[in-house]
Parts: sequence; structure tokens; C-alpha cells
Amino acid sequence: MLRFNHLTRREFLAMIGAGSTALAVGDCPGFAGNAPNQNDRPPNVVLIFADDLGYGELSCQGSKDIPTPHIDSIAKNGVRFTNGYVTCPLCSPSRAGLMTGRYQERFGHETNPGGSEQVRYRHGLPITEKNLAERLKAAGYATGLVGKWHLGFTGNLVPWKRGFDEFFGFLGGVHHYIYDPDKTSGIMRGSKFIQEKEYLTDAFGREAVSFIDRHKSEPIFLYLAYNAVHNIQEATEKYLKRFESIKDEKRRVFAGMLSGMDDAVGATLRALHDNKLEDNTIVFFISDNGGPTHVTTSNNGPLRGVKAQLHEGGIRVPYMMQWKDHIPEGKAYEKPVVSMDVVPTVLAAAGLKANDTQLDGVNLIPYLKGKSSKPPHDTLYWRFDGNLAIRDGDLKLVNTLKYGEELFDLSKDIGEQNNLAAQNPEKLAELRQKLSKWDKDLPRTMWGLPVAPPRKQKQP
Repeated sequence: MLRFNHLTRREFLAMIGAGSTALAVGDCPGFAGNAPNQNDRPPNVVLIFADDLGYGELSCQGSKDIPTPHIDSIAKNGVRFTNGYVTCPLCSPSRAGLMTGRYQERFGHETNPGGSEQVRYRHGLPITEKNLAERLKAAGYATGLVGKWHLGFTGNLVPWKRGFDEFFGFLGGVHHYIYDPDKTSGIMRGSKFIQEKEYLTDAFGREAVSFIDRHKSEPIFLYLAYNAVHNIQEATEKYLKRFESIKDEKRRVFAGMLSGMDDAVGATLRALHDNKLEDNTIVFFISDNGGPTHVTTSNNGPLRGVKAQLHEGGIRVPYMMQWKDHIPEGKAYEKPVVSMDVVPTVLAAAGLKANDTQLDGVNLIPYLKGKSSKPPHDTLYWRFDGNLAIRDGDLKLVNTLKYGEELFDLSKDIGEQNNLAAQNPEKLAELRQKLSKWDKDLPRTMWGLPVAPPRKQKQP
């Protein structure tokens, strides 16, 4: 198997252009052969990450009031993961797990960078952790970030120092969508601040299309990280007019914001089609965590819990993947997967390995192609804000400061309403031991409050 880690992009592209080498990857038959076409080079990757989008908000997830045809098309042309998780119910640590393929607890990135300005600006994804952009850039990919970073504010923590050739977006966790000259703009192109006057979601769609158009002759990695539908709640009249029948004002604005993101996703997918790239492009769509329903009226149903909680509504999210002619189309995959699986899946498709670190995610391609009937993960773990959770098969143990220990069978109780802890003391003890072992082997958080051990309290 050919490795690209030590090739410059110029060398890599020259090699491909000469047609002198067939790229062969066991689970990616489209790479074999010497014909000078898209399938003769590693796949492009478009990773779309929504912000605070609840589990039940997309049409393909059961929503009835906000059509999302373009996002839905990713599921129609690929796989929708009904048990798709993120590693944390909060923005920044969820991104750290996504971009490294590792539990962010392994390197102490357990909450959003916060505190005073002096403290906050020292925090971010540690430079000791390689992210996906750094790995793909070293392999000859053109790498671009459009949207929200939230993994570091200064020094070597910023996107243009972390593997991205191009950056258009903002560094922090939240930003206005509608331009106001009286407010400080945090939008940047590269390392320079600019004034962006277009509705921000539309601008992100515009920049994604531009990146694809300009780099169509190269292997592309585009990380398209929308801040939609995160609060601040702002939508333009164009999108609000689509939902005049929604009487609740907050819900109408939310609907406009989601519809705007769907339009922008559609523009990105059209750019892949128009540039004849879609057949050799892996597209992921994932939300960073569940919706904060008290703020946005968003819908996590039928799940219990919200953003910043370890019940399903905080960590089970819309999650889908498209790679035409390589994975099934229109399939709902029921076994648990996690956002950490993106990195090893992409690396395997590109013929690369991460020999420098332990990845916690897995390559999903063999499972999606039916080469393995086993679940990609037997067990998944979470630790956040003094709370712990483990999913082992269909059983999930949640140990929170508010409710204590709760045990659920997710195959029968997706809404986590029936606490089985008292009826299953042996299974409770087994999962408690697994969770405790995972927890105690991890370092403490690098910033924020120390992790407090959960207290056992009687379920009300």
C-alpha cells in the first residue's frame, strides 16, 4: 500500500498526473487502475459539521415542519446512522474528538476554552495532537476550513497553523449571522479580519463553493463547520418568508436558519456535481451536539436530554455519510458509531495510517459494505462536567450529579424513561466497573473546573 505522508503536494499531483501509480486500497476498489480520472486519486472529503442541531430536526430524521431536502439527499445517496454519537455534548470538545479521532479526554480537552481573556487565549487543541487537516495536508490534499473553529485563538492553535491552507470564518464559539457595522466583526480570511456583509450562512456556502471550484484538480479536504443553528437566533427575510405558517417567533427564526443551512449545503453538493467530483467525494454531515431546546425551541425528540447533558438528546445527533458507488445508498445503519470514526475512515480511504498515535475511532467502510457483521464499537464512553456515561451494546449507564446512576436498554427505551438499575444490579456493577476503569486511566482536564466524581442519588 502506497503512503503519501512524506510527499509534497506538487510531487503527489505530479505522480497522479503521470498516471504511473495505481492507488489500491482494500476496501476502496475505485482506486484501482491507471486511467486519468477522479477515481485514480484519493477521494475528496467534505466534512459538514452543524452546530446545536437536534436529533429530530431534519426531514430524514422525522421533522414535519422544516424541509431539508439537500441535507436529506446525503442520507438518500448514502448511509444515515440512527445511533450516531459525538464524544461530548458541548461545542469545542466535540470538535476536538471529531478532528483527532480520539477521545478528547485523553488530552484534557473536556470543555470550551473559557475564563479570563488571558487564560482563554492559551487554550485549544494541543499541538501534540494531530488533526485530520494536518494529516491530509501532508498527503497532498488542498485543505480548507469554512466556518467555526473553536479549537484555539492564538499562537500555533489557529487554523492556518493547524493544517489548513485556507480559512474563512471565526475562531470562537458564537457569532452574529447578520452584519451590523456597530458590532465588532470576528470574521477572518486567513489571518486577517474582514467585513462580511452577506448573511453568514450564505457566505459560508459561497466560500465552500469557491474552494471546490478553485481546487477541483487536487484532492480536496473541506471542513465546512456551520455555526447554524447555534444561538444567536437570526434569519433574513428571504428565509423567514418560507415559514409564515409557524406562529411561534423563535421557532420561525430557527426554521429560517436551518433552511438557510440546507440551501448552503445544497450549493456545496451542486459544486461537487458540476465539477464532476461527487462520485469520488466522501461527504459527512454531523451535528456537534444536541439542541438546547430552552433557547432555540429545537427538537431532540424522541430523545431525553439536551445540549450539555449525557442523556441521548445531548450526544446522539444527525449523522450521515455519502460516498457514491463505494458504500450503500439509502441505508439506515442501526449499530452505534461516533464522530471519532471520521478520521480513521477517511485515512483508510486515502490509503494512509496514523502510526503516531492511538485512534479510538474505527474505519466504518468494511461495516457499511457488509464485510463485518459485528458492531464498529462494543462500548462507547463519555465524561463531561462531573458526569459519566457508558453505552455497552444496547445498555447505557448514565451517572450524573443530578440523578445518580440510571441504567437503560436503548433497544426498548430510546427516550431513557425506564431506569433498570434496581432490577439489574449485576449488569449495573459490570458497567460501573468498565466506566470507572476508563475514567481513572485518563488525565484531568487541562482547563476549567476539575472533574468532580458523580454523587449517587436516588432517582426522583
